[in-house]
Amino acid sequence: MAKSGEVLENPATGQEIVFRRTSGDTNGTLLEVESVYTKPSPSRPPVHYHPAQEEIFRVLAGELHAVIGGRRRVLKEGETLVIPEGTRHGMWAEEAGVRVNWQTRPALRTEAFFEAVYGLASRGKTNERGVPNLLQATAIAREFADEFRLASPPWPVQRLLFAILVPLGKLLGYGA
Repeated sequence: MAKSGEVLENPATGQEIVFRRTSGDTNGTLLEVESVYTKPSPSRPPVHYHPAQEEIFRVLAGELHAVIGGRRRVLKEGETLVIPEGTRHGMWAEEAGVRVNWQTRPALRTEAFFEAVYGLASRGKTNERGVPNLLQATAIAREFADEFRLASPPWPVQRLLFAILVPLGKLLGYGA
């Protein structure tokens, strides 16, 4: 379980997450982290959405690039963006030194999602863009579907893929 002040590092993407307030600190109402980009994002993250969570991003330094609902935006230092639940989006940095205060409400199991993904990256179990192999990614996506869903393919198709690929992944030793 994450603790305030703990830092997760993703060497593939150059992104660090510093836990400021955890679900344990806020009785599950909020997860607050500071996201630090130590290098430009190697690629745009997948467009995704959170079915039951709102996110608030406040740029502390640099510029944060985003696609929200299909529209591209550049957020500058001091700007804040609220992303309502269910809104498709993706965020990335095109330069090193970008810092963002990032709040997720309610917290749900977002900390565990970060720990799973960043843990794989820190152990060299992802590609150069920070993405685990298909069977590992599918197991994580199913486990954390309440927190994070890809925008494409459609959700019913993703669920069908989970039903096929997750059991296969389990047989081969992959899990969330």
